[in-house]
Amino acid sequence: MSDIVSPQVRSRMMASIKGRNTKPEMIVRRYLHRKGFRYRLSSSSLPGRPDLSLRRYRATVLVHGCYWHGHQDCRYATTPATRTKFWREKISVNGERDARVISRLRQLGWRVAIVWECALRKRPERALEKLEQFLLSGRTRVEISMPLRERR
Repeated sequence: MSDIVSPQVRSRMMASIKGRNTKPEMIVRRYLHRKGFRYRLSSSSLPGRPDLSLRRYRATVLVHGCYWHGHQDCRYATTPATRTKFWREKISVNGERDARVISRLRQLGWRVAIVWECALRKRPERALEKLEQFLLSGRTRVEISMPLRERR
C-alpha cells in the first residue's frame, strides 16, 4: 500500500513530532506537581536525559511513546506500510538505546520508572497512582503500561 501523502508532506509531518512537552509527558508532570513531587526536566547530567528526575527520591521517569519505543504487543506500536525495513531498524535502535540508558542509570544508583503512552490513554489515574507508589517505595524499577489483554 502506498502512502496517501507525498514524501515531502510525510517528511514535514514526521519532523513536526515533538520530543519534549508531549501530551503524555505533560499529564505525568502535572500529576506529580499537584501531588507535591518536585522534579528536574531532561537533566543533562544523567545518561539519556530522562524526561523527569527526582533527586530527593533518586528516581527518574521515562515517558515512552508506544510507537517510537517499540512497545511489545501494543496496538499503538504499529509498523508503517511504507519503508517498513527503515522503521523496524529505527525503532529497534531506539529500544537498544533505551536498554543502555536504563542500565547506566541503574549502575549510577538511580531508580527507573517507565510510563508507557498506552497506560496514560486508557486509565491515566491508575497509571499515575502506580507511579506515585513507585516513587514512595524502595523499588528500583517499574514499567507502567496497559494490561496485556487490553493492549491488543
